[in-house]
Amino acid sequence: MKKYIDNLIQYKFLLSELVKKGIKLKYRRSYLGIVWSLLEPLLTMIVLTIVFGTLYGNTDKTFPVYILTGRLIYSYYSTATKSALKSIRANSAMIKKVYVPKYLYPLSTVIFNYIIFLISLIVLAAVSIVLGIKPTIYLLQAPIALILVLILSYGCGMILATIGVFFRDMEYLWSVLLMIIMYTCAIFYYPEKLLKSGWFWILKYNPLYGIIKIFRDSVFGKPINMHYLMYTTAFSLLCLVIGLVCFKKKQDDFILHI
Repeated sequence: MKKYIDNLIQYKFLLSELVKKGIKLKYRRSYLGIVWSLLEPLLTMIVLTIVFGTLYGNTDKTFPVYILTGRLIYSYYSTATKSALKSIRANSAMIKKVYVPKYLYPLSTVIFNYIIFLISLIVLAAVSIVLGIKPTIYLLQAPIALILVLILSYGCGMILATIGVFFRDMEYLWSVLLMIIMYTCAIFYYPEKLLKSGWFWILKYNPLYGIIKIFRDSVFGKPINMHYLMYTTAFSLLCLVIGLVCFKKKQDDFILHI
């Protein structure tokens, strides 16, 4: 771990350049540029509110905020992990020409998507103010969820980046798995509806839902759920350790498969 941190410090300039490159490439051919990171969640929130709110008779005026808190967290996790999965093959030309610690590539994709995600939180703040949701002391819990989703995304991203080099179909398989994850995160429905069906345990043991739950509670002024805090923290750290170990063991073989 010390060597990992030393390399990170040594190559911090390259990491920052990779992050800048990622942001520029993401909006390279977009007229709206970074503004799209604000419009996209807002438009998605409007559509989901109409479909799962208005059409299904949900009269809760704070429902758009409920959707947005889940959608923003999930969207970041989905985008970051998919980018990390492709990161090694996407930078194969550079990897073949010059030595750079390979973990910088998935790390940079997770970070630049995280920056865009933090910018998109402006939309959440604006919508919350408009709908009359006042900030409380519990809002201080929000950084916990933001840190946990970063750790979880990087851990899963490292695992996926390793698998993706040797198993190209992982990219398509992960897209299907992300769809399953989305429906088990209670983004656009209330989890109480699953209590009677007996399927609530799926949400309970979904670490991403736990992070969303912590984030939602902070926005809506509720104390943190300790079960979700302990479970998601343990799961995120475990994913990070597994990801780093797997990546380190297999990184020397990447050059033979990219």
